[in-house]
Amino acid sequence: MKTVTVYTDGACSGNPGPGGWCAILEYAGREKQLSGGEASTTNNRMELTAVIRALEALREPCRVELYSDSKYVIDALEKGWARGWQRRGWVKADKKPALNPDLWQTLLELTERHTLICHWVKGHEENEKNNRCDRQAVLESKKFQS
Repeated sequence: MKTVTVYTDGACSGNPGPGGWCAILEYAGREKQLSGGEASTTNNRMELTAVIRALEALREPCRVELYSDSKYVIDALEKGWARGWQRRGWVKADKKPALNPDLWQTLLELTERHTLICHWVKGHEENEKNNRCDRQAVLESKKFQS
């Protein structure tokens, strides 16, 4: 199984507001950058979208080393929260509705195809690829600002 390293980030100006996302995929010394945005969204939706788009870009099942500064994404995957929300019909343990069930459903389906190893990185710190994703996500969000 191929190992692909993925860096992701999402950005939003206002919450909700114009948002952007970016993913950098690395494999065998090559790099591919994906990015996009939406006119009205949230930061967490952009964080999830970045991971989803990266995994969708993979043509075969891969081992994915995922680096993200989103505790929302990393903790929900690593600690099993998202699977729990799904089992309870998109209801959290506190009985409140889970947010973004459409994106979580897609992401959980993709994690069945790929082996995900999650790494949380502190945002705006020393991880050069995460910082690049952040800059690109912000640029994407600005395309939707008036």
